[in-house]
Amino acid sequence: MKFISWNVNGLRACTGKGFIDFFMQENADIFCIQETKLQKGQIDLDLPGYFQYWNYAEKKGYSGTAVFTKKEPVSIIYGIGIEEHDHEGRVITLEYEDFYMITVYTPNSQDGLARLPYRMKWEEDFLSYIKGLEIKKPVIFCGDLNVAHKEIDLKNPKTNRKNAGFTDEERQKFTEMTNAGFIDTFRYFYPDKEGIYSWWSYRFSARAKNAGWRIDYFLVSEILKERLKDALIYTDVFGSDHCPVGLIIE
Repeated sequence: MKFISWNVNGLRACTGKGFIDFFMQENADIFCIQETKLQKGQIDLDLPGYFQYWNYAEKKGYSGTAVFTKKEPVSIIYGIGIEEHDHEGRVITLEYEDFYMITVYTPNSQDGLARLPYRMKWEEDFLSYIKGLEIKKPVIFCGDLNVAHKEIDLKNPKTNRKNAGFTDEERQKFTEMTNAGFIDTFRYFYPDKEGIYSWWSYRFSARAKNAGWRIDYFLVSEILKERLKDALIYTDVFGSDHCPVGLIIE
């Protein structure tokens, strides 16, 4: 099976920059997106052969997630069941016979770390949510997690040490996820690979210089380790400030 995740940074804009061509070319079994920046009825995507599931933020033009899947799920859960977290359209969970598939758009800690305390609460509640699901069956989750885990995961670690996405607190929360038994699939296959990123600022010609961050991930329950075949980062695909990431599983 092939899974793809992409923070499209506004789906309407991205559809004008090759989204459909990439979608059709890759022919993924499940395709997850984040930061749709849509309300219901603002786009009509014709994706033959796919079921579509959308979670919209209450605030217009903000956040939002979607999943497109060839196989109809057993059930769908929107959000994580906690009132303070479920207004921004950040999570969709699809339940299948033998696994859960989750798309997630983790809150950004923002300039000056204004939202870091909220982010810490989100991290604890999201980990609790996925561990609760894992009691029943394995979990695969993907999306923009808004953190570069280690120094190898961004171009300029020293100058970004206290910036949103690379604070000690955010990195520790990611470590807690891996310690809880979730595998960072890209690092599972490519533990020492440098210079591979999934997001570049629109400023300072960052993408041309490959001054990027790896903040988009696929993580899976430890029990799925033997089924992992490859992890992908499509660094040559444009259309957003993020590039798509993928996972091949047996």
